[in-house]
Amino acid sequence: MAQKNHEKGSTGGTPVVTEPERLRNVVLVGHSGAGKTTLVEALLAATGTIGRAGSVVEGTTVGDHDPAAVRQQRSVSLSCAPLLHDGIKVNLLDTPGYADFVGELRAGLRAADAALFVVSAAGGMDAATVALWEECAAVDMPRAVAVARLDQPRADFDETVALCQRVFGDNVMPLYLPMLGDDGVSTEGLLGLITRRVFDYTAGLPADVRDPDPEHQPAIDESRNELIEGIIAESEDETLMDRYLDGEEISTEVLIEDLEKAVARGHFYPVVPVCAETGVGLDALLEVLTAAFPSPLEHELPAVTGVDGSPRPPLTCDPAGPLVAEVVKTTVDRHVGRVSLVRVFSGTLRPDQTVHVSGHGMAERGHPDHDAAERVGHIYTPLGATLREVPLCVAGDICAITKSGSAETGDTVSTKDDPLLIAPWEMPEPLLPVAIVARSRADEDALARNLARLVAGDPTLRLERNPETHQLVLWCMGEAHADVVLDRLRAGGVELDTEPVKVSLRETLTVPAAGHGRHVKQSGGHGQYAVCDIEVEPLPPGSGFEFVDRVVGGAVPHNYIPSVEKGLRTQMERGLVAGHPVVDLRVTLVDGKAHSVDSSDAAFQTAGALALRDAAERGQPALLEPIDEVTIRVPDGSVGTVMGDLSGRRGRVLGTEPDPDAEGRTLVRAEVPAIELLRYAVELRSMTAGTGTFRRHFVRHDPMPTHLADQARKEQTP
Repeated sequence: MAQKNHEKGSTGGTPVVTEPERLRNVVLVGHSGAGKTTLVEALLAATGTIGRAGSVVEGTTVGDHDPAAVRQQRSVSLSCAPLLHDGIKVNLLDTPGYADFVGELRAGLRAADAALFVVSAAGGMDAATVALWEECAAVDMPRAVAVARLDQPRADFDETVALCQRVFGDNVMPLYLPMLGDDGVSTEGLLGLITRRVFDYTAGLPADVRDPDPEHQPAIDESRNELIEGIIAESEDETLMDRYLDGEEISTEVLIEDLEKAVARGHFYPVVPVCAETGVGLDALLEVLTAAFPSPLEHELPAVTGVDGSPRPPLTCDPAGPLVAEVVKTTVDRHVGRVSLVRVFSGTLRPDQTVHVSGHGMAERGHPDHDAAERVGHIYTPLGATLREVPLCVAGDICAITKSGSAETGDTVSTKDDPLLIAPWEMPEPLLPVAIVARSRADEDALARNLARLVAGDPTLRLERNPETHQLVLWCMGEAHADVVLDRLRAGGVELDTEPVKVSLRETLTVPAAGHGRHVKQSGGHGQYAVCDIEVEPLPPGSGFEFVDRVVGGAVPHNYIPSVEKGLRTQMERGLVAGHPVVDLRVTLVDGKAHSVDSSDAAFQTAGALALRDAAERGQPALLEPIDEVTIRVPDGSVGTVMGDLSGRRGRVLGTEPDPDAEGRTLVRAEVPAIELLRYAVELRSMTAGTGTFRRHFVRHDPMPTHLADQARKEQTP
């Protein structure tokens, strides 16, 4: 692709676009530390959107405005930074590269029409980036690769391109080669393969364009031939390859046109070397983003239904169509309030417009289904944390709205008269539990308010109030995610502590036993009198509780039989040994005594509870722990490590099979005690270099080993 010369100091301003064909929505992805945020800063500065590029180390970048991001010196949330280049508005969506924040990455992918993979020339690539490339390939999302950090000491562009070609597959080809300076190390320019021109950045942007030196020609010719063959192979002109093989010189204009079409279709993946610090390649990259990446008109839109689930026709990216938009991110600013980042898929969003906000299907994550009519106030184009007011937002564009009372991440915004619901994007399941405790009653109130705000904005965060352990548990994606959540709670004025997560256990009796319960109190006046004898026997796992009445001769009056059962059930809920609910027992009432005056419902409830406690002394009580079935998805090379680790967790492997959705991956199924999975989300990631994932669901309770049961009694007895 040929570069275009642009005057220095072009002004970005506040871009307002009314035609979808002049929009590009690009998500930047890549592992943490690859240079995504730094590249965004450089592109914003190069287009005059900001006066000067900020620094990740100094915490002055547009994207990393979150205090947690500044402290950790890495992105922890999705940010949007629009710029204007050649009359095209490009919404750059900068995503975190760390696996804990995959929910922010998913939101960025939903809002984008193309993906820019940022790979460090000095840092290689992680397996999660490879998996993400495969995911984009499955939906034919257009992609390009920016090889960044060319100024680093260990930077090796050729090796990085070779790595991309090995792991990303065919049609990953550079459009330019770095041109080294006289020192043989620094990158001072680019060698254009299609145009056979040199772009010299020694004087800064824009590049000085000239003919190549003789020593550059062999490298250009070798790489150019490979590039041209790749472009022609994807051309819609079937005669082009024959003409090329016959020795015809294919014009630059034809090559560029075919290249742009192949990139937009998601069939060809250009590689551009860039250096944010020196400006090398920034204009070349902007040319790819604006000329080769597709507009929203060319991208398939998500499916919609009525709020009741009724089918509706597919959406089209038409500013004059019915309004359908989606909240891709929600944050709560202490000054502005709730800020919703919205991608408009159809219609036009305008200030003072009354819209319908719908959220469905996330109740299990703490997001109850909700529908509300709300009036949109002002509309803004976001630049990181800065909101710049605009008069409208058309189909295909991204904007921010404020002060919505009900909008949460994933919600649909549509017309009030015909509300619609967009099919939700895939959200990963949070699997790392963190138990938190407020330090005071005042902190409890502040904690409740702040948690509601965090859950509204973060669908990967699940809130659980466990009625058995009486713990407030936050289910997070990993330790880094948990750190950010806790930081945000404390920044909201909440004083809190964390504590070990308790697992809900059960108790049972393992051998049959008899029990005698006598509750007699006579101290003058109306007393209490109840006696009952029971027989207890264990039942198979999962059987629950059975009560059998075998009293003969009216030893226990008929009207007090339910009282005995109620007392038994109450005692089972309280536990017999360590305060955990009792399960899988059959209790038979065989005998008892009553008093004509002093017997009562309460007395027989107490006698029934005492009888069960008496039986427990001889019934060899045991603790039961929950067993989860886990399905673990790992690369083939990690299967042995994972299975060995499962054995150390008292797991029982049920089997393995190839992953039907991804080549080179295996599904491992096993049954594992839930207590062994408390930190498995972190440890699996460590074992598999961040590529392993798992799902879990409860299957049953099994007896706990004696030594662990003894320890659990000490730790979890209320």
